[in-house]
Amino acid sequence: AWRLWKEENPMKLVDACLEDTFTISEVLRCIHIGLLCVQLHPEDRPNMASVILMLTNENTLPQPKEPGFLIERTPIIEEQSSSKNMTNSSTNEVTVTLLDAR
Repeated sequence: AWRLWKEENPMKLVDACLEDTFTISEVLRCIHIGLLCVQLHPEDRPNMASVILMLTNENTLPQPKEPGFLIERTPIIEEQSSSKNMTNSSTNEVTVTLLDAR
């Protein structure tokens, strides 16, 4: 999202199956607000009351800064990819708790 925003092409984030079922200005505003919510420093992020105000009015929004978590794709070096010791998986140690009503 950040990369597409910086390249001035954020509409590539919208699923093609939605076609013309949305207002472009509203989508751009939502993307903009989403990027403001993931900035590196907490003091740069809007609180929920501010987010609601941003979503419900047309005031000018501050420009987002680079997100705190950004995944950059790097090319795989050929000698690394041919290594037999490489593992292409990770362990997810998430516990799911289901609540039952009494």
